[in-house]
Amino acid sequence: MSALNDLRAHLTAMRTLVKGVTRGLAELSPRDDPLELFNQWYADAEKSGLLLPESMALATATSDGVPSVRMVLLKRVDARGFRFFTNFGSRKALELDANPRGALCFYWSVLERQVRVEGSVARLSTQESDAYFRSRQRGSQIGAWASRQSRSIADRQALEARVREMEQRFADGPVPLPEHWGGYILKPTRFEFWQGRSNRLHDRFAYTLSPGGQWIVSRLQP
Repeated sequence: MSALNDLRAHLTAMRTLVKGVTRGLAELSPRDDPLELFNQWYADAEKSGLLLPESMALATATSDGVPSVRMVLLKRVDARGFRFFTNFGSRKALELDANPRGALCFYWSVLERQVRVEGSVARLSTQESDAYFRSRQRGSQIGAWASRQSRSIADRQALEARVREMEQRFADGPVPLPEHWGGYILKPTRFEFWQGRSNRLHDRFAYTLSPGGQWIVSRLQP
């Protein structure tokens, strides 16, 4: 019980510390680059010691607007957009192929920060997917071949049997990129930055991409 109390006290101290040093967001201007601000916040999340700061909620929808959401991992972000990888037979991939728009949400609790990103989504080239696939651990490569993601399976033993089958299949060499696996890139058209403040009077700024390619920034009420 004392260990639990110590943990609670530690977490309370961390929240108090963060709130004490948080001064909110300065007023932003259209000249500011939302991607640059995202990169700054992401670096802060990495430095904070949070587990898997690259975790992000990915929301998709069917062609007739039925939504779904799940956690995925950000693998790269640059001026082109946000990249993640999956099985092309998964629910999210099927929805993105039918309705190529998505939304991301990053939440870094200890920093009381959230970033939402919306935009169009497209598949990455086979070359880019292959380059990332080759960087994965061999076990993860085997898993990509073994799992028919989002489909029903009888039990865990059936999945493990599939893994053994793939291990035997590729025992004598490297594991190639499966045709059913690869990456997507979300190209942002909207960012929203949320910084927690006292009394629930949070700072919120939205960046919306204009038809002319310029970012329009506005402060939102909390």
